[in-house]
Amino acid sequence: MIEQTIEQLITKVIEAGLIDARDRIYCRNQILGLLERDTFSSTDIADSDRSIPQLLHLLIDDAVARHVIGPALDERERLDAEIMNVFLSKPSEINQIFYRHYAEHPKHATHFFYHLSQVSNYIQTERIAKNIHYKASTDYGKVDITINLSKPEKDPEQIKRERQVKQDVQYPQCLLCIENEGYLGRTGHPARSNHRVIDLNLAGEDWYFQFSPYVYYNEHSIVFSKEHRPMVISKDTFKRLLAFVEQFPHYFIGSNADLPIVGGSILSHDHYQAGQYTFGMTEADDAFTFTLNHYPDIEASVLHWPMSVIRLRHTSQERLTDAASHILTAWRQYSDHEADLLAFTEETSHNTITPIARFRDQQYELDLVLRNNRTTDTHPDGLFHPHQDVHHIKKENIGLIEVMGLAVLPPRLKNELDQIKKYLTNQSSEIEAYHQEWAEQMKQNTPNLTVDNVEHVVEQALAKKFIKVLQDAGVFKLNAEGKIAFKRFLSTLNS
Repeated sequence: MIEQTIEQLITKVIEAGLIDARDRIYCRNQILGLLERDTFSSTDIADSDRSIPQLLHLLIDDAVARHVIGPALDERERLDAEIMNVFLSKPSEINQIFYRHYAEHPKHATHFFYHLSQVSNYIQTERIAKNIHYKASTDYGKVDITINLSKPEKDPEQIKRERQVKQDVQYPQCLLCIENEGYLGRTGHPARSNHRVIDLNLAGEDWYFQFSPYVYYNEHSIVFSKEHRPMVISKDTFKRLLAFVEQFPHYFIGSNADLPIVGGSILSHDHYQAGQYTFGMTEADDAFTFTLNHYPDIEASVLHWPMSVIRLRHTSQERLTDAASHILTAWRQYSDHEADLLAFTEETSHNTITPIARFRDQQYELDLVLRNNRTTDTHPDGLFHPHQDVHHIKKENIGLIEVMGLAVLPPRLKNELDQIKKYLTNQSSEIEAYHQEWAEQMKQNTPNLTVDNVEHVVEQALAKKFIKVLQDAGVFKLNAEGKIAFKRFLSTLNS
């Protein structure tokens, strides 16, 4: 049956357009070598309803059963990537194909590369399908709620292996470095044999483009610097973001902030996130407009959004870059004791920006989300960070994706929300203590809870909690005092 599984896998890859039928024998022999099988018996190639990831699982299970590899997660993933690498061209060839498509239309290029990344199992489509995802309407427009179930849990054997291995290898330097392309992997560092990236030039610098293995939205991609250097938000950041959307006008691109607490998970390597998706923040209305005296030709507004967002619009990249840099410079130094805002604690800087760029309606747009990472005795995790009353839902950093309106929530919530639904409909009395107050609020707000409507009620309540998370992270609150404080900062831009 393994012979037939190999043939079915090759057939699926041919059908997906990754290789030609002429490549079958070569690919078969390469896979036999990886599986340490010396012979092959001819077999009828029966049709299979199984997907490429499912066929891979069968081959890897066989390799484990025959002790070709051990059962640990890192060994399984390494063989998975090696098998799929058999079907992939070299990076230079993929780049050539990408830019041939680009010459027709940028969308054709990204579509080609996205398809390749999915078929090659670099994008973990089967695991991503496990994620829980829905949209919800709020006072600020739509938000996306995702419970992340895609990343596999490490079994005890894998955890033991990682503890035992002395991690003194500095190659690749981090998970984003270009040296990951084709890297075999090791314990504690994921296999990347089937990883390919696209060369980019952004504002005169060498950068690279890839898709995220665990996409959270359509064509979720990562754009990273050739140089391994820390994340920095600067005038050059705005130049690069706008240069990217000039090259790929159907994509947005944004950067996490460059400070702990308000930044993303990897601050050691300068990188951005991009994709073809419309987030709630993209469609947010203007709360009010204002004028930048030094840049009167630029359309400037503050968004009606739970976080503090300035939107700039213009046809000129250079004008937008200058205006955004002016705002960043002013914000880095800005303090307002009435609004609990301090730019510095002694020499430690607290203010930064999460920027997002797009090209829309024949204009460039820059969204500048004002961030502050100061901690206090009352809020040791961060003053402008999810507060204790929402930690039962989310207490992790609010990065670029969440800022734009997509909640990435921890996997524990899947079972805990099922518990809450049973509790609300009197099918169970068990519930996590940290959800108790929230559940009682739902009962009070919806006295006619039933099995038929409980899922909708919980989903809407979860979306409201996420809005509260974003409000906590907003530096200027959404009340009369907050609006006045926001305008105090804007007035300094014209002084």
